[in-house]
Order: sequence, then structure tokens, then C-alpha cells
Amino acid sequence: MDFEKYKLLKNKKIAEILDGDETFGDFESTTANSYFGFSNLKIGLPRLSGPEICDIAKMFGSTLEYDGKNSRWQYMFDLIDYGIQSERIDNILAYLFDDSNFVRNVNGLNKDEFKKFHSKSVESALERINAILHFGGNKLIIDSKRVRIVPINSSTPKISVKNVKTIDRDYIKSLSDRAIDNVENGYYDSALTQARTILEETFDYVLEKRNIEPSSKGDINKLYKQVKDEYKMHENKNADKRINRLLSGLENIVSAVSEMRNKNSDSHGVGERRLTIDKHHARLAVNSATTMADFILSVEKKFDGYTDY
Repeated sequence: MDFEKYKLLKNKKIAEILDGDETFGDFESTTANSYFGFSNLKIGLPRLSGPEICDIAKMFGSTLEYDGKNSRWQYMFDLIDYGIQSERIDNILAYLFDDSNFVRNVNGLNKDEFKKFHSKSVESALERINAILHFGGNKLIIDSKRVRIVPINSSTPKISVKNVKTIDRDYIKSLSDRAIDNVENGYYDSALTQARTILEETFDYVLEKRNIEPSSKGDINKLYKQVKDEYKMHENKNADKRINRLLSGLENIVSAVSEMRNKNSDSHGVGERRLTIDKHHARLAVNSATTMADFILSVEKKFDGYTDY
């Protein structure tokens, strides 16, 4: 891949799109009496502060530090430079466009509205970036799990927002860290939504690695059963009973996180079935989901013959 092409993104106007400075109008929410009281949002990528841009760089292995001396678009330039140098720029861009980068800014939207907001924001940002790149004969596309710069005359695959990311331990840790931040700040509902996201995206990923279409969208228990069947994770009668007890405990994690999320998270309105959750319970849910996701990634690696899982 020609990573030098990504230097075309070192344009102040493009950087201001990527860091969320430029927006594309209001997104009207039809959710009545949303829990956090949002009525509309600005369409566009999430607004990233200088420290947040540096944190994203660190998530991908950079040592970029925030010193407060530069504008946000300049820190975005530094992030782009690091991505090119490390040959991870396509994955860094994928993260910026990914729905996990939007979670902290959209409390109060229901699941369907969040999808619409995310899709509209990504499409609008790409359209604006490509209007700038157009004069040089290039365009930015989301292709499978990467964001690529290609010549305008090349065919553009259908944008698949869901498939822009590669799930690995660094990615899971980034989601987990954001969820724990929400716990510490008292946003337990958002933390529960992120705990479920950690599990669901991991399950989807390991199935797609086997070229299997994840089924039963919205039912995470059925999705986990699909993973168990494909990776032969059923209890082994010949295995130590303590190992089997650990494996059986995994199902309890899935069921508990799913149930807590359904009854308590910010994906649903306030109602009579809403549960009261304490800080340590929210933290337990996030840490449990993170531990399980790490285990599932290891199962996938071992299944494919890796020894460093």
C-alpha cells in the first residue's frame, strides 16, 4: 500500500473535519424525553480535544504528548504523520470513523437514531473530504476494514460502516478505557452500552474471520452460541471440571451484561423496569465484558494455529 498518499490529508480543512471542528447541520432526534435530554446534535465526526487526539495516537503505539502549544488541527497533523510512519494510518482513520468513537457524544439517542446519526455523519464527512481531494484526482473510501485513498476513476465499494475496524486487544482496551471513564464520571448507562458493544463486536469479528455471517442481531446470547458452535467451545467431559466451570461462567457474563444493558442502559428510555445500578456494579460489567472479549480473541487465534495467543 502507498502510505505516502495519505499525506494528502495534511490539509487544514480536512484536519478540521477529522477533529470534529466542521459540522454539517443539525441532527434532529425524535426521542421524546430522552434520558440525558438531548434534542438534536451536530452532524459530523466527534469533536476531539488536543489531549484526546494524543490519546488516540497512543492507542496505536505513538508517544505523542499534549503540550498545549498547538491547535487541534496541528495535533491531527501529528497523528496523520505517525500513522503514515507506522503504516497504521488506514486503521487510525477507521477508528475515527467507527461508531465506538461516537459513543461518548450521543447519550440519549435510541439505537436506531444512533445508527442514522453515525451513518449520516460518516457520509457527510467523506463527501466533504472528497470534495477537497477531488481536484487532485483522489478520493477517500471505506473499504472493508480500512480507510483508503484511491484514484477517482477506481470503483468505489459500498460503504460498510460496520466493517471498518480490526478488533484486537488494543481496540478492546480502548473501548474498555472509555467505558471505565464513563463509570468514574457517573455515566453508568453509557458504560453498560459499551460493555455490550465490547462483547457484540468481538463475537461479530471472530465469526467474520471464519467468513460466517453473524446471525441473530440484537440477541447477544444467540450470537455467543454461534461463536461457541463455530469454535467448538462446548464443555469437554475429559477436561478438568474447574476449566469447565470457568467456561460455563462465560455464559453468565453474556446473559448478565445483556440483561443489564437492556433494562438499564442509555439505549432505552426510563420506565418501570429500569434498574438501579451502583458504580461497582457498572465497573464489574465492563471488566467482565473486557475479560471475556480477550478470551474470545485468544480462542480465535489458537483455532487459527497461532502460538502467541
